[in-house]
Amino acid sequence: MRFDPDPAEELAEINVTPFIDVMLVLLIVFMVAAPLSTVDVPIDLPTSGAAPAQRPPDPVWITLTAGGFVLEDVPLAEGSLAAALDARTGAKRDTALYLRADRALSYGQLMQALDDLRAAGYTKVSLVGLEAAP
Repeated sequence: MRFDPDPAEELAEINVTPFIDVMLVLLIVFMVAAPLSTVDVPIDLPTSGAAPAQRPPDPVWITLTAGGFVLEDVPLAEGSLAAALDARTGAKRDTALYLRADRALSYGQLMQALDDLRAAGYTKVSLVGLEAAP
């Protein structure tokens, strides 16, 4: 005699096939979408439209050109940045510096200049740009 279960009883097994199908679809979606969200896009940054800040009474201007640093109007020899800044600011390392950089310089050259200023002990550096036309 065969045992026939009562059709009104609940089944104790869970069918996981639909769950696995949904997870595989989500995995494929994320595998396709993840590389698209990390693509590097070349950009040309615009000028700033922010209101200009008040200029301090005696600003310290540093200009970065292809030839190196220029402190105010005096070109600096390589390696003399720290000494020239200490002489100009009286060795006050918390003095705000205003850095102007030529547009033709690379981003790497600008970062190297900021590293040189940090190594000299000057961390309050403001970048100077052109105002956007209204």
